[in-house]
Amino acid sequence: MQIRPRDSARLTTAVTRESLMAAPKEKETVFRKFTIAESLLLFKGFAIKTAQDLFLGPQVVGTKEEHLTAAISWLKRAHDVTPDDGVSWGYSLKGRWRPSYRETSGYIATTFFDTSEQLKDDDCRQRAVAISKWLVQIQNSDGSISDPRYGSEGIVFDTGQVLLGLVRAFEETEEPLFLEAAEKAADWLVEVADTQGRWLQNTHCDTPHVYNTRVAWALLKLNALSPTLDRERVARANLDWALDQQRHGWFEQCAFIQGVAPFTHTIAYAIRGLLESGLLLGEQKYIDAAVRGADVSLKHLRSDGFIPGQIDTDGKAQGRYCCLTGNCQMAIVWLMLFELQGEQRYYQAADDSLRYVMSCQDILTSDLNIRGGIKGSQPIWGKYTRLSYPNWATKFFIDALLMLLRLQP
Repeated sequence: MQIRPRDSARLTTAVTRESLMAAPKEKETVFRKFTIAESLLLFKGFAIKTAQDLFLGPQVVGTKEEHLTAAISWLKRAHDVTPDDGVSWGYSLKGRWRPSYRETSGYIATTFFDTSEQLKDDDCRQRAVAISKWLVQIQNSDGSISDPRYGSEGIVFDTGQVLLGLVRAFEETEEPLFLEAAEKAADWLVEVADTQGRWLQNTHCDTPHVYNTRVAWALLKLNALSPTLDRERVARANLDWALDQQRHGWFEQCAFIQGVAPFTHTIAYAIRGLLESGLLLGEQKYIDAAVRGADVSLKHLRSDGFIPGQIDTDGKAQGRYCCLTGNCQMAIVWLMLFELQGEQRYYQAADDSLRYVMSCQDILTSDLNIRGGIKGSQPIWGKYTRLSYPNWATKFFIDALLMLLRLQP
């Protein structure tokens, strides 16, 4: 598939609300019906990937730097294939590239900023700014972020993840428009909290989730720039509620759906939200809770870096597949603890878990739709985003590898 290069002249940091509301740029779209030949190619790709996972198994084929470069190229491709400036949800073996995903585009902007800074890649910076402009453009008038698949009503988690991107865009560009959009998002998050400050509505299945600690982290990030008592109050209320859900390191109500063992993806979301928030607030109780969660998760790490894709609230592994996204996210948490405490076991755990992800990443295939991308599950038919390459898996892989390389002893 040919990808039209981005017009770098459009990606300046100076923005106005009028320019953001202008007609979106034209890009080659890949969202159309398949021809018979294309359908046959899709089936061939599906057959090849499932056969590889069934018969060949994981195998590392390159250096960390080579795997990182391939992942960055894939994430750029996910940005290029959409008709707007969002990042595609990802590539599905069942139906090609999917439309832009607002929630994850928010924190992918931070990844492009980080990549630009560490690798001196100006193209990544331009992409981060372009994504951030688009997020302002699609923000609801009340400040929230919605998911068109589920209607126009704002969603707490999605709004929090976009808030992370908007705050970073303001820090990088000092454009007031990004701060204005971030403040609107934060005000909405305060408004929809209940009388105790908790997020019980505008959430998945209208139930509270411990992984909304990531939203509290986003609220505190903004509060460091533009403080209000209500923002900190709501953030703390949700963090304290999360602490109440912790049992022997694990969390109740940490899954997408109640009664189901949570993916390592949402477990790592919860742990990192507590850790980042604790560091911002200087509150040891949140840091300690994160350490407990990180340590019990480490017990499930095999010598080859495999972590079971789901772990129930009693700490028992569920399923025989790996949620590769969770591997990457746990690596980030362990690396943060290595940086804080200097314990080599955390660095080794991160290195092992990322090596397993690398062994599942195809950087040699001629198929640009999947080369360098990270699958949702290993094997690819595992429960988490089955038969797909979700953009956030590659995003967290890049984040983790950048950190691993920066901190290597």
